[in-house]
Amino acid sequence: MKRIHKLFMAAVLSMGLAACAGSSAPETPAAEPEETETPAESTVEETTAGTENEQGKVLVVYFSATGTTKDIAEKIAAIENADLYEIKAAQEYTSEDLDWNDSDSRTTHEQNDPSVRPEIGSEPVSLEGYTTVYIGYPIWWGEEPRIMDTFVESCNFDGITMIPFCTSGSSGIGRSGTNLAENAGSGNWLDGQRFGAGTASEEIQSWIDSLK
Repeated sequence: MKRIHKLFMAAVLSMGLAACAGSSAPETPAAEPEETETPAESTVEETTAGTENEQGKVLVVYFSATGTTKDIAEKIAAIENADLYEIKAAQEYTSEDLDWNDSDSRTTHEQNDPSVRPEIGSEPVSLEGYTTVYIGYPIWWGEEPRIMDTFVESCNFDGITMIPFCTSGSSGIGRSGTNLAENAGSGNWLDGQRFGAGTASEEIQSWIDSLK
């Protein structure tokens, strides 16, 4: 009888130990990811900051009624890694307005009156942070379009190097750069350069290199 009792107690004890062993060894949970800064977000922020630091040094401002000056302006901006700002007339110029053979055309009236200041339709541009501004325009009746005078008289170019450039079929830059400098009353104005339609980027590069 004692032997049966001992065997029964041993069986009970063995079952108890097995139950304890099972409860003390839970399933290992999956490892949780560490909370770290996302590399992609960090890179984007650094890249954006770098771009902001590098931009704002050179600006290309231009007015283009037919697209010829726009082409030169875009080439300059590409070479200089510069920002672009287009001066747009509040009242767009039509082909009839640009007819220099018509003594009654809009541009004929404007160019014959140095006091005319056509209204600009594009949003104002901030010059803060720019150290160099290229300013381009077509030659109309031997001078800058009057809308260019509207623009320079509305800006403060203190501390900025101003570089005029123009486009024309045959006329040179003439007094246009000087006129703009006098009307602006601020900025360090360099001698300008005239370009023909479709001037190659290599020629423009050579001119820019000569400035430096």
